Amino acid sequence: MVVFPNCKINVGLNILRKREDGYHDLDTIFYPIPITDVLEILPSSNQNDPVEFSMSGIQMDANKENNLCIKAYWLLKKDFAHLPPIKMHLHKSIPMGAGLGGGSADAAFTLRLLNDKFNLGCSTKQLIEYAAALGSDCPFFILNTAAAATGRGEQLTSTNLNLKGYQLILVNPGIHISTKEAFAQLKPCIPGKSINEIIQQPIHCWPNELKNDFESSIFISHPAIAWIKSSFYQQGALFASMSGSGSTVYGIFPKDAPAFLLPTETFDTSGYWIKTITL
Repeated sequence: MVVFPNCKINVGLNILRKREDGYHDLDTIFYPIPITDVLEILPSSNQNDPVEFSMSGIQMDANKENNLCIKAYWLLKKDFAHLPPIKMHLHKSIPMGAGLGGGSADAAFTLRLLNDKFNLGCSTKQLIEYAAALGSDCPFFILNTAAAATGRGEQLTSTNLNLKGYQLILVNPGIHISTKEAFAQLKPCIPGKSINEIIQQPIHCWPNELKNDFESSIFISHPAIAWIKSSFYQQGALFASMSGSGSTVYGIFPKDAPAFLLPTETFDTSGYWIKTITL
């Protein structure tokens, strides 16, 4: 059985406060984007290696202990002892450390696929609870519809945000932003408006109010990321932002906008990942 874990963008991201458990309370909107990895799971008879894992595409850490898909299997195995050995293949197309939630999507889709393929009978609520144990934005990919996220990202409520008909361009400069780096110089604060309030306004109002709190420090450390955002606005973006803690930046354009071209005189863009999607 094959599934296609998709990524997400953050439409606005406010970091409100640091919690006693070490996490941060946030306010954001997760919006699903049809750029996908490919995940296949087949039954296996190999009792000596319950998870035979292989991968292709973008290379990532081969350490099984750090792999969220494998962690998802063992998380379910604790409660469903009859879960059989499997062969799992992951083809990576979504950049990692990019603010797109690719790893979280892979983990959540693993939970969903195992539940469906082996008739575990988990409800959506149970899958969300398992996903929350794997990562803060994993629960979003269980529902996989636009949602306002609070808490550490696991508290989800539906939102009426609809970007259908717009052109979305994503640019990743190949810079890996670690969570530690992203939070190092961050100063949490509570804004006057929630993101869900701001996005009720026409999109041309968003640049004045809709922010990603990580940008102020990340842009100083990595000017190429700030330059991508500036390039979007220079070429007519209605709204542009870094997604998550970076390093991907996206621009929302009218459907009939001219082709977007990154200028090459400032930074070497030869290794950049660029995707254009009509939503």
